[in-house]
Amino acid sequence: MRLLVLLLGLVLASPLAAGERSVAPGAGSLATAIAEAAPGDVLTLTDGTYLGPVVIDRSLAITGPRGAVVDGQGSGSVVTITAPDVQLTGFTVTGSGRVNQDLDAGVKIEKGADRTRVEKLLVTGNMHGIDVHGGRDAVVTDNEIIGTDSPRMNERGNGIYVWNSPGTLLENNLIRFGRDGIFSNASSNSIYRGNVMRDLRFAVHFMYTRNTEVSGNISIGNHLGFAIMFSNQAKILNNLSLGDRDHGLMLNYANNADVTGNLVRGGTKKCLFIYNAHKNLVWNNRFEGCGIGIHFTAGSEKNALTGNAFIANREQVKYVGTRNMEWSHGRRGNFWSDHPAFDLNGDGIADSFYRPNDVMDQILWSQPAASLLIGSPAVQLVRWSQRDFPATLPGGVRDSAPLMRPLTIVVTPEILGYEAEAAGRWATGHYDDTDPDNLSAH
Repeated sequence: MRLLVLLLGLVLASPLAAGERSVAPGAGSLATAIAEAAPGDVLTLTDGTYLGPVVIDRSLAITGPRGAVVDGQGSGSVVTITAPDVQLTGFTVTGSGRVNQDLDAGVKIEKGADRTRVEKLLVTGNMHGIDVHGGRDAVVTDNEIIGTDSPRMNERGNGIYVWNSPGTLLENNLIRFGRDGIFSNASSNSIYRGNVMRDLRFAVHFMYTRNTEVSGNISIGNHLGFAIMFSNQAKILNNLSLGDRDHGLMLNYANNADVTGNLVRGGTKKCLFIYNAHKNLVWNNRFEGCGIGIHFTAGSEKNALTGNAFIANREQVKYVGTRNMEWSHGRRGNFWSDHPAFDLNGDGIADSFYRPNDVMDQILWSQPAASLLIGSPAVQLVRWSQRDFPATLPGGVRDSAPLMRPLTIVVTPEILGYEAEAAGRWATGHYDDTDPDNLSAH
């Protein structure tokens, strides 16, 4: 008798008895299963199509293989989560509505749906992929999100949209096509880590975001890599921007950021663009093979640039301003591939300072037609006089302790393959309708 009671207790305590059930494909079957489920139940999908859309209004888990397809049939968001502690795993989500202003999405996590976990889904054929819209402490990890490549880029949806959702973790997601890979708006205290983003407008786009870490992400073949705008206390760490078109990294009205260990390489008009951004640390990054290594303008102040490598950029620095800027810190400056320097005492610091620009550069930036006179004796005389009489130079950038050797940042063979695939795509062809230099566009 005692053994029978013990066995009965084990059965009642098993997950199956607690609410594990299989849901067959079909019209309305998933919505019905959700309505009949108790909090804590696990709904298991099988291969086939589950017609939606559906709303998850209680704490439960839904799991299934990629062959289990939840299809929203073009109406609103496919899966809307309104309850806390929901988990989605493994299956495919497709067929959202196409109304961008309504933020139609594959998965929408609404306010109050705290601690939602979305993992290992295939989210494809939706306006927005995953919309974290007010839910706190969401975890979105290991998903494949494929957007659309039509219509115009600015009319597409984002891979992951995070709005007013503190504590969000976005990790190891693959995002391709659409508008922005990750768009974070009015959110804070989050981590976006290890995501790979390709064929987009911006890989990561911040607006009014605070105290958020962007680390170990990879942007390949996008119009712009990492756009940090109107944001505070961002940590931009160890990311790659490879073959992006316009800017690898942009700080626009971004303050108190830590920009460390990033690689921007190849095809980009500007490796780093700093526009009206203050009190930022830009340290140990490598900027290579861009049209401009760093464009620094609009009164940006109290930024520290040290330990960076500027390699084979057609123009290392474009500084628009009249103030004197020192780009070394604690007797450690940056490496400049065009600086013909010596290091007689072997301390790793060049024996001569580096100054990238003179007054003729500033004339050419403001009056491009003057480039016709670049080889004239008058221009050469002005440059000779400034080189031999530095007091005639305008305000500008000076690195008093240039480094003799650049840092290296390793790229894995898999990512090198993606980089090779994107190489040369901006040389000719249609660039779509985005304009990253229009700083009011977001």
